Amino acid sequence: MSRRLSALAASAALGLAACAPTVTPAPSAAKPSPAPRSEVFESEDFIVTFARWRDTPERLAARFLGDPAKAWMIADYNERSEFARGQEVVIPKRPWTPAGVSARGYQLVPVLVYHNIGAQARGRLVIAASAFEEQMRYLKRAGYRVIRLEDLIEYTTLGRQLPRKSVVLTFDDGYKSFLRHGYPLLRKLGFTATLFVYTDYVSSGSNAMDWDDLRRLADEGFTIGAHSKTHGDLRRRAGEPMEAFTRRMQGELATPLQLFKARLGREPRVLAYPYGAHDDDVADKVREHGYVAAFSVRREGNPSFVHPLRIHRSQIYAEMTLEEFARNLTVFHQESLPPEAGP
Repeated sequence: MSRRLSALAASAALGLAACAPTVTPAPSAAKPSPAPRSEVFESEDFIVTFARWRDTPERLAARFLGDPAKAWMIADYNERSEFARGQEVVIPKRPWTPAGVSARGYQLVPVLVYHNIGAQARGRLVIAASAFEEQMRYLKRAGYRVIRLEDLIEYTTLGRQLPRKSVVLTFDDGYKSFLRHGYPLLRKLGFTATLFVYTDYVSSGSNAMDWDDLRRLADEGFTIGAHSKTHGDLRRRAGEPMEAFTRRMQGELATPLQLFKARLGREPRVLAYPYGAHDDDVADKVREHGYVAAFSVRREGNPSFVHPLRIHRSQIYAEMTLEEFARNLTVFHQESLPPEAGP
């Protein structure tokens, strides 16, 4: 049903309300009287109803969709997160634009990449824990929804609609500091993340996570992805024979999957290119080894039609202000349609 049809449904419900007898409840100083309209119109795709006192998208989603986690569908479709008593609410029962494309433009999903977190910032890649917390709380306060990497991948196959303000969090290399400064805050805020680790670094010293750390995170719903075996540039070297390149890619790409399977009991087939460096030859080898998605480093969001082996990530640097951080969170690309030609 289109938005126009949903409006017609609401008008029909209003007509029913006009014919119904009016009952004036006794006044109460404790709380306002119930909403005078409680009609519900339902079709195969939509429900049209009227908000009750203190209704929120979460309460409406629980009542009509059976899952408060689907509140984003109501908020996004109606383009509001608060409803006045008696206000018309259109509730979609299923995705209405899995591609994220409309006449105005198309949805973008930012993927943010962090490296190390410390008590204080050091260089560009060690962000201060206080700055990281400020950024995460900004996401929560501004209504961004941190989604799983798997949800983004499904979105690129047009198999899932995402919340309008979706964002993905990723952490590269496998630093132990994530457990001290990242993990507790993400759990507190209800966020998830993907950790891209290069397997030569795992269990290599006090600054690196070990396999037990990664297994616990995986068991709690965090995604563990590959960052190659050695973190070397995967691109074919000058003068490197194709046979040698193929053999090197076998070690760099197959080894992480084998270790993930043996150590974690699962092998998420996602890869972050070291340094974001890749080309057609590398992408071909990544696909041959069964990876379903791979990520570069490029400062832009991702539409549903992004190439699955060239998904963009925006690097977050330690010196960024909160305003600079927020510039990485563009979630829609506006398209200006050309004017219609005259007669």
